[in-house]
Amino acid sequence: MKVLVIGGSGFLGTELVRQATAAGWETAATYHSRPGSVPGASWYPLDLRAPGHIDELLATVAPDAVINVTSGESDWAVTADGSIRVAMAATRRGCRLVHVSSDAVFSGSRIHYDESCLPDPVTPYGAAKAAAETAVRLLAPAAAVARTSLIIGDGGSVHERLVHALAAGTRDGVLFTDDFRCPVHVADLASALRELALSDRPGMCHLAGADALSRHELGALIARRDGLDATRLPAGRRADTRMPGALDVRLDSRATQRHVRTRLRGAREFLHVRYSARRNEDPNEMPWTPPPADSCGPGSSASQAMAGE
Repeated sequence: MKVLVIGGSGFLGTELVRQATAAGWETAATYHSRPGSVPGASWYPLDLRAPGHIDELLATVAPDAVINVTSGESDWAVTADGSIRVAMAATRRGCRLVHVSSDAVFSGSRIHYDESCLPDPVTPYGAAKAAAETAVRLLAPAAAVARTSLIIGDGGSVHERLVHALAAGTRDGVLFTDDFRCPVHVADLASALRELALSDRPGMCHLAGADALSRHELGALIARRDGLDATRLPAGRRADTRMPGALDVRLDSRATQRHVRTRLRGAREFLHVRYSARRNEDPNEMPWTPPPADSCGPGSSASQAMAGE
């Protein structure tokens, strides 16, 4: 299997490249400013804003599959136009395409969203991601489009770094108590994306965790796992700010989960596992019992949100 990871130097891309090389895949990956550090991969600079650049790269690499995990945030030229260029180039060369989208394509008006739900974004970033996934499905109907949510790891994600900074008092901001998402572990997400790359299953997929949490609750779990004082994390309500964005978006991934072997763990599980392991090494650590798990499927009552984004 020869795979090209677009955006391989980012947080998700790094884990994807690591797993692909570990599995023995011939792996190429792109970067914008500096190559990644994962050994065993071939690194290529790529500017998705430049017409023809992706075509030249695909001709050079000749991959079996392309996984596009890049994010230009609200930069339309990268997030929307760039993804369209990737889809067109992959289709011309007959490559399997897996395109990663986001729960930012939704307004939160209906709270629970399965794979059949149509985008209704309320932010520039969400609009760019919605335009990208819509174009990809039209230009590359055999492609898999995978929406995901907040991506958490073992300390390296933007959300985890924010928690550490807030707990240390080195950054201003609050963690929202009224902003809910379904966080996913980066290793689970990367594994599921590799499964999609190997399959020929087309259409929309949801790859989010099983638990819905507020960003403040997520921050507290991260703090406890990492031995930080969770009471130092400032709390606030997004509804009391002028910050644009959806309040409550819970991706229902149950339909996709039936077709992928990778189990998409909830944040309470993957954060509590590491916290418990750390606690078992310290017999003086007070035990911690997680609250009842809220589901990201319909009919649940969940909570989760983090500020400053």
